[in-house]
Amino acid sequence: MSRGLARHDPSEALRPVDWTGEHPPEYAKGSVPAHVAIIMDGNGRWANQRGLTRTQGHAAGEAVLLDVVAGALQAGVRHLSVYAFSTENWKRSPDEVRFLMGFNKDVLRRRRDQLDAWGVRVRWAGRRPRLWASVITELEEAERRTAGNDRMTLQMCVNYGGTMEIADAVRSIADDVAAGRLKPSGVTDRLVRSRMYNADIPDVDLYIRSSGEQRISNFLTLQGAYAEMVFLDRLWPDFTRQDLWRALDVYTGRDRRFGGAVDAPTA
Repeated sequence: MSRGLARHDPSEALRPVDWTGEHPPEYAKGSVPAHVAIIMDGNGRWANQRGLTRTQGHAAGEAVLLDVVAGALQAGVRHLSVYAFSTENWKRSPDEVRFLMGFNKDVLRRRRDQLDAWGVRVRWAGRRPRLWASVITELEEAERRTAGNDRMTLQMCVNYGGTMEIADAVRSIADDVAAGRLKPSGVTDRLVRSRMYNADIPDVDLYIRSSGEQRISNFLTLQGAYAEMVFLDRLWPDFTRQDLWRALDVYTGRDRRFGGAVDAPTA
C-alpha cells in the first residue's frame, strides 16, 4: 500500500494532493467512515460543456460509479449510499426522466454480477409509487442475488427523498396508533428510526457531493444529522476513486463532537 498522507489543517483539506499508485492511503485504524453517502452531481453540466446532451452525461457516469465502489472497498468503507434518482427528479423533462429510468434499470442489470463478485450487497431505498415496474424488478433482483454478501453494502437510492422517507415512517406509526397497537407516548426517536427504509444501515458519517454545489438536496436527511460534509469541485463524470480517497482524508482530519464540547483555552 502507498504511504498515508500527513494530516493537515482542515482549512487546507481541499488543496491538490499528489496521489500516486492504485491504493488508498493507510488510514488509522477505525478512522474510515462506516457510511459514506455520495451525491453524484454534475453529469448534465459536464455534457453540455462538451456539446453533448444531459443524457450523455448520465451515461458517462456509470463507469465512475463502479470505480468509486472499487475505491470504497479498497479503503474499507462498509456502507456506501448513492443518490441515483430523487423524488424531485420527476420535475425534469420527460425525455430525461425516461432515460434515467431505463438507465438505472440497465446499470443494475449490467453491473450486478460484478458487484456480486466483489462481495457487495445491493440494497434499495426509495418509494414504489411512480417508479417503473421494470426498475423495481431489477432492484429487487440485485437485492436477492447479492443478499449473502457482507464486504460492503451499496444502498441505491432510487425515487428517494429524505423528507418523504420520514413522512412514510411517521405514517406507519400513525397507523399503529390509530389501530390501538401503539400509544402516542410510545413514539420515540428510536421508533421513528426503526421505520426508515433500511433501518439497519447506520447513520451517515460522511457526505460527498461532486460538482462544487454545497447542499445535501434532501438526501438521507435524518440519517445525516451529524454527518461531515466534503464538497469537491469536480463534475461527476470526471470523479475518480482518488477523489473519494481525498474526501476520506479530509474526514479523518475532522474532530467529530456530536454536540459535545471540551473547554480548551489557547491563551
